[in-house]
Amino acid sequence: MSSTTNVLDFSDIYTEILNKMRQPTNVTAITAQAKRYANTALQEMVFGFEYKLPWLERTGYITTMAPYTEGTVAIAAGSTTLTGDTTLWTTTNIYGVANARTTGKIELGTGDVYTINTVGASSITLNQRYVASEDLAAGSSYTYFEDEYALPADFLKPVDYGCFSLALKFPVIGRNDFRRRYPAPRIGGIPQACTIIDKAFTTTTVQPLTVQFYPYPSTNLLIPFEYITKNLAVTSAGAEAVSMSGDTDEPQLPVRYRNALVSFAIAKWYRDKKDDARAGSAEAEYADAVTRIVTDQRIGANTNMQIQPKVGMYGNRPYSGSRMRYSTNSSFDNFRT
Repeated sequence: MSSTTNVLDFSDIYTEILNKMRQPTNVTAITAQAKRYANTALQEMVFGFEYKLPWLERTGYITTMAPYTEGTVAIAAGSTTLTGDTTLWTTTNIYGVANARTTGKIELGTGDVYTINTVGASSITLNQRYVASEDLAAGSSYTYFEDEYALPADFLKPVDYGCFSLALKFPVIGRNDFRRRYPAPRIGGIPQACTIIDKAFTTTTVQPLTVQFYPYPSTNLLIPFEYITKNLAVTSAGAEAVSMSGDTDEPQLPVRYRNALVSFAIAKWYRDKKDDARAGSAEAEYADAVTRIVTDQRIGANTNMQIQPKVGMYGNRPYSGSRMRYSTNSSFDNFRT
């Protein structure tokens, strides 16, 4: 720990908290409490102002797969086993992935779309039984497509909900609205909208996220996108982590602003001790630090030159004598008479 410079790493932060709270630094339970407050401070700061914190922005890429229709299929009504002929579903394509995957969907003769449980070279197990009045005969055509793609494990949220990708310029829509607008993903084309979906847990406690496009991509596309990472700390070896744990871990926050974590932690500690006066004082320090962060010219402030109308023009021009001025076009906003 440095004793002459600003707090730098996790050890500096929680030790500073303990010192300011006049707590011993050699009691495991009290030290653990200080560490917990420090990580809580980091989480609260980021989740409240992540749109102002550019150091948490990352760039990801999605390579979409064109629909796959090679070979023919057959399936019995009421069955979940789809049999393929010369389909080569497990063969790797030029992009390094199999021609069909469990992340894709398949449209069969009835026009219904089915999700996939398992994929074999010449058979696919569906998650739902094939619903039809008769079997789908051998030699029938099909369309395999992918409208959902995995997001990075550290994905927290898009940088801009109004534009998921600057390359294609389409918005991120809330999942309920997305379902209402696009209930049946049977149409292919260039994506016009997307939504973020939480998937079921699989092998870890980290819930996987996917992005679902509509229409589903009808060709191979490289879609770059900007997002906010959920990794708020970094180890001394440069590995990102969700929170600080090792003494040499550092928060993803400029060094000049790391004292804000100490102020926040102290405020919550005093709050839990029912000392409202000291809690309020620490919260004021934290609020001042956050204000400086979000108005930092490099971080949050927009310092570009802007043209703004004088208030007097809006305050005085709408009226002429006793006659109110109305405009059915843009003349008023453009200051035309």
